[in-house]
Amino acid sequence: MKRILFSSITGALAFALILSGCSSKKRTSIDPGRSSTATGIAYSKDNKGKKPKKGQPAQADGFQVNAFKGQPAGPNLVYIEGGRFTMGTVEEDVTFARDNLERTVTVSSFYMDETEITNLHWLEYLHGIQKDSSQEFYETALPDTLVWMNKLSFNDQFTEQYLRYPGFRLYPVVGVSWVQASDYCKWRTGAVNGEMAVRFGPKAKTSKKDRSAPTTEAPQAKAGGRLAIESGNVLPGYRLPTEAEWEYAAKAMIGTQYMDENQSSQRIYPWDGSSMRKPKGGQKGTMLANFKRGRGDFAGIAGHQNDGGIITMEVYEFPANDFGLYNMGGNVNEWVYDLYRPNSFQDMNDLNPIRRSDYLDEENLYDKKNFNSLVDNKLRVYKGGSWNDVAYWLSPGTRRYLDQDSATATIGFRCAMIAIGPKGKRKL
Repeated sequence: MKRILFSSITGALAFALILSGCSSKKRTSIDPGRSSTATGIAYSKDNKGKKPKKGQPAQADGFQVNAFKGQPAGPNLVYIEGGRFTMGTVEEDVTFARDNLERTVTVSSFYMDETEITNLHWLEYLHGIQKDSSQEFYETALPDTLVWMNKLSFNDQFTEQYLRYPGFRLYPVVGVSWVQASDYCKWRTGAVNGEMAVRFGPKAKTSKKDRSAPTTEAPQAKAGGRLAIESGNVLPGYRLPTEAEWEYAAKAMIGTQYMDENQSSQRIYPWDGSSMRKPKGGQKGTMLANFKRGRGDFAGIAGHQNDGGIITMEVYEFPANDFGLYNMGGNVNEWVYDLYRPNSFQDMNDLNPIRRSDYLDEENLYDKKNFNSLVDNKLRVYKGGSWNDVAYWLSPGTRRYLDQDSATATIGFRCAMIAIGPKGKRKL
């Protein structure tokens, strides 16, 4: 009897041990545990900022693992879940350029601004660099307001008022070159990470006398004005989106997925259908984007305008696409990172494709010197269509190019950022 009882208890204990082993918590980047799985040495602090358990004393000079809750979304950024899509134009190639043929590619998850960069954002940028940069650099950052000038059109009021008048605050900034847009991305990276260092950096030390008193001081940044990458409170760099990222985000095919991973249809525009008007709902028949309907028709007739935009419009004026991005078709064209080449569709990789240089398609293959070609290493792609474009150019697969130092009244931009590791729930 005792032997049977002992065997039963032993079996129950073994079964319990098996269950406990099966139910042990899986370690992740957010919760890596309190000690190293490689050495067994306790971290100086666990990922939640608590001391290790009894029997695993904290090492005063040990390896520190900071609390981490996933990458936070930077200001104005929307998370774009990556995936496979058919990149390229689905419209008839009326220009016979044949420079964006359809092919299947995959794009990693990333973040993108929900709107274009506005005049207000750019004025904030000018204010920032005026304080900490040279006068020469400040002057190079000024948009070209003369892009509105036309010898046969009276646009003088936009030249003088568009950038700085309060009524245009949330209109997209224009007159900005690709180079200026790239400089803005670098400044924004420093500005946002500097603000994060102030918010989430170590608090200033207080004397014994003052420790009992509550403090309202903001956390202080480390030397250099930013935190260590290991803190989890440093964002990757802002940059211009690649052409593949921009096109993927504009099509927003996530809105067409219902049952499985197969896609049975494509999108001509950043919304469903071939119409430029909302097909149903309370605002049925209203325009979905700001564009030019035809020769001389920028907004329709007084009293019953169609899109309401004679030039640009406020960035939240029209509905967002299925990723939550506004104006991915119309309002202004947008710069992307890529160098222009007519054969990029066949030279690119099928994972996160980008054309960053003339690799495999050298500049000297094009006869620009004798004016037989416009292609060189300063041509950059822009996409999206604008207030001055017909509907054809609002299709995400269409592409055009311009010198990286040039600017127009129809081109703006928005920023992107790579998504690293698990998505965080925190939004700055």
